[in-house]
Amino acid sequence: MEIKGKVHCFFEQSGTFKNEFIKLGIPAEDYDIQNNFGETDNVVDLFKAIEDAYDGKPSLFDQVGGEDLIVAFFPCIYFSCLSQMGMRLSYRNYQNLTESEKIDEILMRSEKRELYYKRLIKFVAVCVRKGIRMLFENPWTTDTYLKSNFLKNPDIVDNNRMLRGDYFVKPTAYWFF
Repeated sequence: MEIKGKVHCFFEQSGTFKNEFIKLGIPAEDYDIQNNFGETDNVVDLFKAIEDAYDGKPSLFDQVGGEDLIVAFFPCIYFSCLSQMGMRLSYRNYQNLTESEKIDEILMRSEKRELYYKRLIKFVAVCVRKGIRMLFENPWTTDTYLKSNFLKNPDIVDNNRMLRGDYFVKPTAYWFF
């Protein structure tokens, strides 16, 4: 894939990926709701931007050009294998709860996961509708939610990111739109 425009790194406040694109001579900015590392170029509520764009309202998506690329590290908190464990009565964090309290926690977690899942699908829809090139990353292990519940299979699965300079094996999937 050739990148002739700017790379917009969504949900990335550390500057890690933005700075690597810049080293390659590709203009890049990052966007996140937080700026804990002092690197975030655009402190913005990306979930609100996704909702606004999906509803046809003005949003930061209007500033992404046809030659640009969005690289998104969409929050995996409700899709990861750890989140899957939170859907079971035997989840360690629920050990001091009653059965009824455990069920209430699972229902609340399920509702939050549905909200994140809808946001992810809306994010894809906005990019597809606007013709924005986008890829997003999420964990890829044996028990992740997206493995059996997403619009399509990932385009690339990286089973060992250490081979590309990461500190962890951390299997990761990438979806391209």
